[in-house]
Amino acid sequence: MPARQARLIVSILLALSLLIGSAVRARADETGYRVVDNVLIYLGVIPAAMVRGHPAGHPESLMHGGVPAGADECHVLIALFNAKTYDRISDAKVTARVSEVGLSGVGKNLEPMEIAGTTTFGNYFKMTGMGPFRIEVSVDIPGAEEINVVFEHRHQ
Repeated sequence: MPARQARLIVSILLALSLLIGSAVRARADETGYRVVDNVLIYLGVIPAAMVRGHPAGHPESLMHGGVPAGADECHVLIALFNAKTYDRISDAKVTARVSEVGLSGVGKNLEPMEIAGTTTFGNYFKMTGMGPFRIEVSVDIPGAEEINVVFEHRHQ
């Protein structure tokens, strides 16, 4: 296996482990990802309490204006890759709307975050109960048409 492919596989596995986490796994229509217009879109949802565990001053504890204190706060994360080359896409503008099914929910920009030298997009959302939650994601990549996808998530 060429070194580039090995690095790519390691990068994807690292991104997935960061996105999914061990306490709560995203179950978005059973896959946690979509492929649209040659873009791999991975979804991760982790409790904000996992981020609160970082020591004071840790970069992740300061992102998105600080970790919210509520028990039902979750960190919604999106990672983007070129579906053919598996290169990470880091220059996109990403937004999400999180709602309980049938309700309007709350929309926010997902801010770019650098984790382990790679860019992921995220923000905090209140997600009360077990779900299902509808997560509508909009991805705007320079030079491409806007991509819109919908995930369904249930806490496990």
